[in-house]
Amino acid sequence: MDDQRLDENYEPTTFCGCEAPYEASRFVIFGAPFDGQASFRTGARFAPSAMRRDSWGLESYSPVLDRDLEDIGVADVGDLELPCDSTAESLLRVQTACETYLRDGKIPVMIGGDHSMTLAGIRATANRYEDLHVVHIDAHTDLREEYLGDPFSHASVMRRAYELLGDGRIHSFGVRSGLREEFVFAREHLCFYPFTLDQAGLALDQIGEAPVYVTIDLDVLDPSVCPGTGTPEPEGVSFTQLRQALSIFSKLHVVATDIMELSPPCDLSGASTAVACKLLREWLLMIA
Repeated sequence: MDDQRLDENYEPTTFCGCEAPYEASRFVIFGAPFDGQASFRTGARFAPSAMRRDSWGLESYSPVLDRDLEDIGVADVGDLELPCDSTAESLLRVQTACETYLRDGKIPVMIGGDHSMTLAGIRATANRYEDLHVVHIDAHTDLREEYLGDPFSHASVMRRAYELLGDGRIHSFGVRSGLREEFVFAREHLCFYPFTLDQAGLALDQIGEAPVYVTIDLDVLDPSVCPGTGTPEPEGVSFTQLRQALSIFSKLHVVATDIMELSPPCDLSGASTAVACKLLREWLLMIA
C-alpha cells in the first residue's frame, strides 16, 4: 500500500486488487449508486464509493482460499451515473451497461445501491441466456406486486424477475421476512428455502449447468454482523454461514452477480462496509 493510499483524504477509484485493464479482465466491477426505492433507511447509494475506499484496509489476497484478486483479472470501471429521481431511467442505464459487459465476454459484478437495480442486471443477463436461473440470498421475499403503488420497489424485485423467468428458476435462500401472501407465492412458484442457508447444496442439482445470476442482499446477515443496511432483520446468518453457502454456489455456472443494500451511513463504525468488502473479495475468488 503506497503512502498516497494512507492519506485519509485519498479516494480510491478501484476496489483493492481490481486494477486489471478492461480488455484483459474476466470480471467487471461497476457501481450502481441508487437508493431511490429504499423503503426504510436510505444511504445505499454511498456503498460503491465506501467499499472502494475501505477495501484498501484489507488485502487482495485471501489466505483461506490461497488466491489473490490481482491474479484473476478484475477491472473496476467505476460508478454509473444514475438519476436519483428516476427508477426507470436508472434501470435502463444499469441494463445497458450489463449488456455491454456480457457482450464483451465479461462477468458483470454490480455493487449497489438498493435491490431494485438487480432487476436490470437480471433483465440483461436473461436477454443473453434464455435458460437463466437466479440464486437469491436475502432476508426478505421481495415478492410484492407493488409497494406504495410502485411495482419497481426493492420490495418487488423478485416478483418482476419471476414474471421474466417463470416457475422454478428463482432459488431463494435465507428469507425470514415478508407478507403471508409472499410466502405462499414463494412456496408455490420458487425453489424456496427460508430462514437458513443450510440447503444451499440443493441448488446444484436443480440448476445443473444452466447459467446463473447470483444476487446477495447483505441484510441476509444478522444485524449483529451487518447493521449497516437499509432494512435490517434479526435472526440472520453469520458471515461464516454466508461464506460457506457461497462456496457451494460458486460451483454453479455464474455469469453475473451483485452485492446490494449496504448502507454505510447506517453503521458509522465502518464494520458493515468491512464485512461487505471481505465478502466481495471472497466471492470473486471463489467464482474465479
